[in-house]
Amino acid sequence: MQSFLLTVDRFSTWIGKTFAWCAVLLTLLISWEVFSRYVLNRPHAWVLDAQIMLYGALFMTAGAYTLSKNGHVRGDVLYGFFRPRTQAIFDLALYIVFFLPGIVALTWAGWIYAGESLAIREQTFSADPLPLYPFKYVIPLAGVTLLIQGFAEIVRCIQCIQTGIWPLREEDVEEVDVGKLKEMVHVKDADIEALDAVVVAKEGTR
Repeated sequence: MQSFLLTVDRFSTWIGKTFAWCAVLLTLLISWEVFSRYVLNRPHAWVLDAQIMLYGALFMTAGAYTLSKNGHVRGDVLYGFFRPRTQAIFDLALYIVFFLPGIVALTWAGWIYAGESLAIREQTFSADPLPLYPFKYVIPLAGVTLLIQGFAEIVRCIQCIQTGIWPLREEDVEEVDVGKLKEMVHVKDADIEALDAVVVAKEGTR
């Protein structure tokens, strides 16, 4: 079962990292448009629409990736003080009551929405229209990936309720842990305070 969970994590990670290239495309597109608009005096009407679609694709497909890393923000400040088994019970209830109905509705409605857009070959409303229907298929794609990852999270909750320990996750890039960083470079808080004192003293003599 652990291999199945890690496989789902890898799939969500692959989807997230693939669409993360939209950020690079956005950067290049915006930089080029700024140069074209203000240096060459040749703005393009379709660029804003392209930016919105790329950002939307990036945002939508990041959901399953973030869920696979347990990276979504939690609003309950007490959650972190609960034991793993209690956390899993809360998570399981919320997945069943809120997550599954919401994501199923998103996937179903998104598929209909994209199909209707394809049927009329929908385009953007601009002087230089772009095809809109390919990007609307990102909605059901994001819903399906979230559902797959959600089922994996439900299995994790059940396992944690049974064992009292959260199953492992696929490792990936994490935010910098300041405490671990201090240990790596052998720096203590007292050293930082002493350095601050020296800097403040030098600033006072100027």
